[in-house]
Amino acid sequence: MLIKANGIQMNCELSRKRDAPVVMLSHSLGANLLMWNPQMSALESHFRVLRYDIRGHGESDAPKGPYTLHLLGEDVVGLLDVLGIKKMHFVGLSMGGMIGQHVALNHPDRLLSLVLCDTSSMMPKESQPTIQERIDTARRQGMQALVAPTLERWFTPSFLTKKSEMVDLIRKQLLATSVEGYVGCSEAIRTLNYLERLGEIRVSTLIIVGEDDPGTPVAAAQAMHERIRKSTLVVLPSAQHLSNVEQPEAFNAALLGFLRDL
Repeated sequence: MLIKANGIQMNCELSRKRDAPVVMLSHSLGANLLMWNPQMSALESHFRVLRYDIRGHGESDAPKGPYTLHLLGEDVVGLLDVLGIKKMHFVGLSMGGMIGQHVALNHPDRLLSLVLCDTSSMMPKESQPTIQERIDTARRQGMQALVAPTLERWFTPSFLTKKSEMVDLIRKQLLATSVEGYVGCSEAIRTLNYLERLGEIRVSTLIIVGEDDPGTPVAAAQAMHERIRKSTLVVLPSAQHLSNVEQPEAFNAALLGFLRDL
């Protein structure tokens, strides 16, 4: 459904289990809310699930950028306000995890817990040329030129050869992402700089990372774990960046175990 929040139309889905706590799911750059399909059945058995298309993605508006992480985080709060949700468990992967850090640091009263998946709290200087190259490629050649290298970063070679239905779905999501949205969000994440503030996070936090994630590696997850006092780190073997897709059973077990133990 489309909801007007924080000045734009945002696409979201909210399950009907009204008497359960809300789990909010925030996807990666270049994906959309369907990225979370492997988690839906497991989560909806116990929680009311809210998943949404980040600004510039899926069916949400893609206004001219650049965007900021502050803006993307305030989109979350605006959506919660319109839906009348006071508190939720926030689960974010990659860019979604960066947005989750903004919410935890600036709106801690809205969180029941925080789950940071295959993400980072600092964008190193050496990553800036790579981000700029991807922005330039999107503007000059369109999203098609980014699909193959992105999938190679997101999934292990053995998983890509399986011709998974989810890989096909992710490929379609990349192709459907607007260039304006991709560039706007790329500009937002390139300013990521929360590392030294992570000690302010007091909510219970789960950190999940694929063992072979090249973009937001285990070292980045460990850096967050060291600074967030009430955090647990889970490393998933045989997974790269979209660990929720590549290892859904192990991912779901870690996520549900954390949420149900709170």
